[in-house]
Amino acid sequence: MGKLIWANLRARPIRTVLSVTAVALQVFLLLFLMGLTDGIVKEWGERVQGIGADLLVQPPNASIFFAFSSATLNQSLTQRLQKTDGVEKVSPVIAVVNDTSLSVIYAIDFDSYDRLGRGFLFRAGGPFQGPYDVIIDDIRAEQRGLKVGDAMQLLGQQWRVCGIAERGRGARQYIPLQTAQELLAVGKRVSMFWIQSTGDPNAVRQRIAAFLPQHRIRLMDEYLSLMVSSNLPAVRPFTNSIILVGLLITFLVVLLSMYTVILERRREIGILKALGASRWNIVTLLLREALLIGVLGVIVGIGATYGVREVVINLRPTMTILITPAWLLQGVLLALGGCTLGSIYPALRAATADPVNALVFE
Repeated sequence: MGKLIWANLRARPIRTVLSVTAVALQVFLLLFLMGLTDGIVKEWGERVQGIGADLLVQPPNASIFFAFSSATLNQSLTQRLQKTDGVEKVSPVIAVVNDTSLSVIYAIDFDSYDRLGRGFLFRAGGPFQGPYDVIIDDIRAEQRGLKVGDAMQLLGQQWRVCGIAERGRGARQYIPLQTAQELLAVGKRVSMFWIQSTGDPNAVRQRIAAFLPQHRIRLMDEYLSLMVSSNLPAVRPFTNSIILVGLLITFLVVLLSMYTVILERRREIGILKALGASRWNIVTLLLREALLIGVLGVIVGIGATYGVREVVINLRPTMTILITPAWLLQGVLLALGGCTLGSIYPALRAATADPVNALVFE
């Protein structure tokens, strides 16, 4: 039976290749796009963790993606937060997206931000020397071939690279807070406050919530737990769309392919039934053929995903693509499930064919 299945696939190589490609496309779309989403979210969470803060204070209804949180907090809250029992360090920050590269920029008060955690570890250069100085991390410097003293464009302005710091401090680019406030015309306002505590962070959060009851005050452990794509409401419709589109592609291609197989092999099916093959034997034969197409498609799709992943990472070192066992398993199950669903109707139709009519069919 196995030799017959392979012979059937080799008999129409172009159709087999197209069917395998369709299944592979479903697997690739799911693994690559969700791997890209998971990778970006995970890498962002790791950079946030590297800041070294214990709490984050944001405006009401602020996004967990800082670049989408407006600068609406009064900077004068810094002093009020600093006086809260259990608070050791407070740093006001504006998070803004660069309009040309869509990368996140942190506008920081260098002294307070540098005191959080381990602080900046400079590989070259140092702190801001002027209002239009920028600090970049080593990945950004390597990606763009920048060194201290070079010029770069951010927010429609030209900046001088004053320092190259080790990665993992939140953003990849840092500019002076006061300069950003002037460019963005937000006055003395910021997007968030990073807080480092000396005692129990949860107790500190409760004290801050007492005078900022409407604001979002997040513990870092709580924030990092959200850095999974499945926990982000905005990602779920995207994930479901990718799964649905992939499943429909596989279902329709396999359905068309197997239905064509039935029309072309009516005589062979009639011979099998005349030789004593039961309806279940015919159904099993066609289902196994469809599942073999699915297995081949899964292998090609996974191979293509890892191949494209390596190419993308080599071209864009700042991009992270995280392919997890959970998504691998889901990709395999969806591909095989789509192949099974697409082959059921053609298989049942073949099983009910009249062997007499099939044998006289020319």
